Amino acid sequence: MSGTRADLDRDPNAVARMFDGVAARYDLTNTVLSFAQDVRWRRATREALAVGPGDTVLDVAAGTGVSTVELARTGARCLATDFSLGMLRTGRSRPATRGLPFVAADALHLPFPDASVDAVVISFGLRNTVDPDAALAEFARVTRPGGTLAVCEFSRPTWAPFRRVYTDYLMRALPRVATAVSSNPDAYVYLAESIRAWPDQAALAQRIAAAGWRSVAWRDLTGGIVALHTATRPE
Repeated sequence: MSGTRADLDRDPNAVARMFDGVAARYDLTNTVLSFAQDVRWRRATREALAVGPGDTVLDVAAGTGVSTVELARTGARCLATDFSLGMLRTGRSRPATRGLPFVAADALHLPFPDASVDAVVISFGLRNTVDPDAALAEFARVTRPGGTLAVCEFSRPTWAPFRRVYTDYLMRALPRVATAVSSNPDAYVYLAESIRAWPDQAALAQRIAAAGWRSVAWRDLTGGIVALHTATRPE
């Protein structure tokens, strides 16, 4: 695998293989690259959900289940899904995820009935789907009327001087840091390019609404490096 954006865009299976290859040190790499802000982002995502005991939350593109463990603090039943079998195997092997349900699933074809969950969450995974708009529509299908969507994803820093510094870090420093801590540094070249090409906060909100969600809103985290979008499934 070349690790280039063009090659990965043409072949979603290559994206899955890429995540298989970085699974072992994926969480550590993310913490280092984000200067430990990933912990705050997961907490903010959990706090954005109005769920609790008796509810079911679907965590799509959950990777090793670190995000799902955080969501489970609500008391809801949380399911971790991902299309990378390597990520799922790594997650299942960790004591922190013991008892957590892991399900192999494609975000565009979720193996769940219509209106069967109370909330869908996807953190840093929507931009890696082959068709984000179809994925958003699929999330709406499995969510009950009145249920919640939360999309935590890299976005566009709101302050122009900081945006320039961040872009320089993303395209130059990030691959270098990944070389030191990641099991597959080339994968982070693709990830950096995918972040730069991703739509900004308002554009993503429009796409979420176009997929059938209502009351779409977002909150900027860490100066807009990350945006947390929320929406509601119409009654």
